[in-house]
Amino acid sequence: MAYIPRLKQEYKERVISALTEEYSYENTMQVPKLKKIVLSRGIGAAVADKKLIDHAVDELTKITGQKAVPTISKKDVATFKLRKGMPIGAKVTLRGERMYEFLDRLITSALPRVRDFNGIKATGFDGRGNYSMGITEQIIFPEIDIDKVNKISGMNITFETSANTDKEAKSLLTELGLPFKKN
Repeated sequence: MAYIPRLKQEYKERVISALTEEYSYENTMQVPKLKKIVLSRGIGAAVADKKLIDHAVDELTKITGQKAVPTISKKDVATFKLRKGMPIGAKVTLRGERMYEFLDRLITSALPRVRDFNGIKATGFDGRGNYSMGITEQIIFPEIDIDKVNKISGMNITFETSANTDKEAKSLLTELGLPFKKN
C-alpha cells in the first residue's frame, strides 16, 4: 500500500465532514482544500555577498525536502545597488505529499520551538482565502543545525487554499491543526 501523509489522511477522514457540517456544502468537492505552500526568503545582503544565496537555498532545501530556487530581481534600484537579474532571495513551492509532510512538521515540531509561543496571528488573510505568516528565526526547524548557521534570518510562509472567503480558509487551517491565537 502506498504511503499517505498523516494530515492528508486526516483531511479525508475528518476535516471534510467537519467543514461540510459547518458550512453545509452540498458536495464534497465544494469543501476547501490546501493547494500549495510557498516558503520564501529575501536576502538583502546578497547584493554584496553572493554566498548568502547559496546558504539560503541550502537551508530551505533542508527544511522542505525539496530543492529551493534563487529568486532574481526584476528591475534596477540604484539606492540599493541592485541590478536587474541579480539573485536576491530564495523560494520553494510545495504541493501534494511534501506539502502535507511540511505542514505536519511545522505544526508538531517547529512552531512549539518558538520562544513565548501562544499561537499564530489570524490577521494574515488576504481576502481571497489565502494565509501568510512570517517566521523570525529559521532555527526553529529541527533540520537546521544551529552550529552551521552563519546568520539567523526569517522567512515567509504562504498557504494557498481553494476557499472563497477568509472565514472558510481559517476554518480549514484550524481543522488541519494550525494554532491560531485566541482573541
